Amino acid sequence: MSLGEGRHPSVEGIARWFTFEHLPDHLWDVSQACHRLAADMLYALPDSPELKVGLRKLLEAKDAFVRCAVVAHETEHSLATTTRDSTTS
Repeated sequence: MSLGEGRHPSVEGIARWFTFEHLPDHLWDVSQACHRLAADMLYALPDSPELKVGLRKLLEAKDAFVRCAVVAHETEHSLATTTRDSTTS
């Protein structure tokens, strides 16, 4: 059963974006933490306009966190490449 399945269509429509299995491994921790919080809120709260708003805002936050993790990974990769290149020259 997928996250939000069987809930109000507007809630289910947002909940589906909290999947993380398709992401590269280095993004799982960040995305999975947001997935767990979304799942907890779906378990604890009834369908309502406020649940939908909360999930939407959490989704916006998750997207920002994932973008931050992408940049951090690129920076680490770039630094590692630069360090490796300077030690081999």
